Parts: sequence; structure tokens; C-alpha cells
Amino acid sequence: MKAIIWPLCLAAVLYTCISQAQTMRGDAVLPQATQEESAASLTLEQALQLAVSANPELAIARRELDAVAAARVQAAVFRNPEVSVEMEDTRASSRQTTYWLGQPFELGGKRGARIESAERARDVADAELQIRFAVIRAAVMQRFYEVLAAQERYRLAQSSMELANRGLDVASRRVTAGKVSPVEETRARVAASAARIELTQANAEMVNARRRLAALWGNPDPCFTEAAGALEILPDLPELGQLTDLVAQAPETVRAEQEVSRREAMLKLEESRRYPDLILRGGVQRRESVGETVNVVGLALSIPIFDRNQGNILEARMRADKARDERLSTDVRLRSDLSQAHQRLAAAIQEVSLIRSDILPGAQSALDATTRGFELGKFDFLDVLDAQRTLFLARGQYIRALGEVQRAVADVESILGPQGASLFAAHHGRE
Repeated sequence: MKAIIWPLCLAAVLYTCISQAQTMRGDAVLPQATQEESAASLTLEQALQLAVSANPELAIARRELDAVAAARVQAAVFRNPEVSVEMEDTRASSRQTTYWLGQPFELGGKRGARIESAERARDVADAELQIRFAVIRAAVMQRFYEVLAAQERYRLAQSSMELANRGLDVASRRVTAGKVSPVEETRARVAASAARIELTQANAEMVNARRRLAALWGNPDPCFTEAAGALEILPDLPELGQLTDLVAQAPETVRAEQEVSRREAMLKLEESRRYPDLILRGGVQRRESVGETVNVVGLALSIPIFDRNQGNILEARMRADKARDERLSTDVRLRSDLSQAHQRLAAAIQEVSLIRSDILPGAQSALDATTRGFELGKFDFLDVLDAQRTLFLARGQYIRALGEVQRAVADVESILGPQGASLFAAHHGRE
């Protein structure tokens, strides 16, 4: 009896030790360091660190990676041994009892295929985390520059109100002096009231922009009072071919490649399940009728006549083909999105350059000349209002164009991931 049972027990113990040793392999994701939000000005780098450490969607992706890492541990575990008892004839004088200890052995490479499938699933989860990181990073950039644009619009509204109040003061003095009609003063008061309304709206938009940014790290009430950055710095426009060459390393492309590998590994796993498992058993048999105990051994093996796992194999093969088609579709979509983002970036940069070099200087010069002429009595206040409106419309268009530049840059970086981030690192003031 001992000659059969002890070797099987020793084999079971060895299998358990091997499995536990594989469990100790470093598959866990290191926790992210926390970052406190500044109570004063906030830089883009600080906003990115806050989002990486506290964004809920990134936390979800990290949990999924931890879960599939645990599945990898389970995939490497060996089958448990089996214990059974058989009794023939319940009468004590003629009873025959057999005690079995069996160990299943997986044939066909099932364990190796199972481990590979789990590892490919872990690669897919890691690629999903990288995609989520790129998306969150692009969202932080876009909302950070939205805050910068909102701050500029607020300053523009302040300037507009100051000019309107200045015009109201001039109009009041000229009405008092009897040089113009009281209608001019009424127009100036209406313009000043409209400027105050615009200032209130700009302030509300600035507050909401800050809240949208802080929501990316789970803070509904932002602590920072100002976003510190340069909205007017234009990036160098890369060639479209330079961008498309980076599509192969884009997070979504990597994820599609990993999904193909995972599906191929699952196909191998299903193909390995065509082979039956072998169960080796050993034990003792007590024969009461003759008063003796004998050793017994046995083998068990199913015969794959009807169920050869053919349906699951076919399904896995079709899903592998689907993953390859999705990889091609992802490549086409990313190249199309990248081309559109590049076109928007080029148009926005050109628009900013034209407004900065031609429209703004001309509008400012026209306002200055009209204001001086109005003070000297050469122009009506309506001319001053028209010049002010032209200048502030140009400045508003300029701010919108700058925002479009930043949105296009964020779109490119969200598509290309770290490659795109390094491409525009100098533009964001980082090395």
C-alpha cells in the first residue's frame, strides 16, 4: 500500500510547490503615487500627474490588469489529486473494499496553452490601460488649454468693459459740454452694460472649465485658481508621413495586435482540449473473505468519439479571423483620424498666424485711431463702438483658433500615445 500511495502523495506535494512558486512571480501593478492639487496656479505637468494618480477610469483599467494577472496564476495550477473508495458486497464476511488515490495528467499541452492564453489576455489588458492613459492624457491637455482659453476670454471681457466704461466717460463729458447729443451717452451706457454681461458670462465659463479639468482627477470643487501655461505658443507642424509612420506603435494598434495573439492562443487552447486527460490511480484492496490486502493500480482515459471539441475550435478560429479583420479596420481608422487631425492642425495654425500678423494689428490700429478721433470730435461714438466690436471679435476668433490648435494636438497625441507626446513635448514646455 505504501509503495503506491506515498509516491502519488509526493507528486501532489511537488505540483503544489511548483504552482505556488509560479504564483510568486511579479505580475502585480505597482500602485500610483498620490499627488495633491495646488491651491494657487496649476501647470499642465501637475494636472497630468493628478489625473494619472487619481483618475477613476485609469483605476478601473488597473483593476482589470490585476484581475487578468490573477487569472494567469490560476492557469498555471496543476490538477488536484482524487481520492475514492469502492465497496463490493456490504456483508462483513465477504466485503471487498478498494481505496484509490488518483492523479489526473493533462495531455495535449493543455496547461501550456492555458498559460499562454492567460498571458496574452494580460497583454491585452495592459494595452487597454495604455489606451486609457492616452485618452485621459489627451483629455487633460484639451481641458487644460480650455481653461487657458477661458482665462484669456475673461481678460478680453475685462478689457472690453474697461474700454466701454472709458467710452461712457468720454461720451458723458461731451454731452455735458454740449458737443454731442444725449443719444451718444445712451449708446455708451448700453455698450457698457453689454460688456458687463459678457464679463459675467466669461467668468462663469472660466469657472466651469476649471471644474471640467478637476473632474478628471475626481475633484468636483477645484482648488487651483489659475492655469499657468502659454496658450499662444504654436507647435511645429510635422509632416503627415512622419505621423503615419508612428501608427504601428499607437496604443490602439498595439491592442489590436495583442488581441490577435490572444485569439490565436485561445485557438491553440481549444485545439489542445481535443485530447483526453489521463488519470493514473493507485491504492489498496481489502478482501475480507480471504483476509488479505493487495495493491491495485489503474488508468482512466476517455475515448474522444463524439465530442472532439470541434465546435469550440471552429468558434475560436472564427474569432481569430475576426480579430485580424479588426486589426486591419483599426489601422485604416487610425490613419484616417490622424489625417483629419493633421489637416485641422494645419488649418488652425494658419488661421492663428493670419489673425496674429494681419487682423489683430489692423483692428487695434483702427480702434486707437477712432478713439482719438472721437475724443477730438472727428468721429461719432457709433464709430468707436464699431471699431471696438471689430477688435474684440478678432480677439475672440484668435482665442478660438488657438483652442482649435490645442484640440488638434490633443487628438494627435491621443491617437499616437507616447510617440505623439514626445513629438509635441517641446510645445508643451517639457523635455
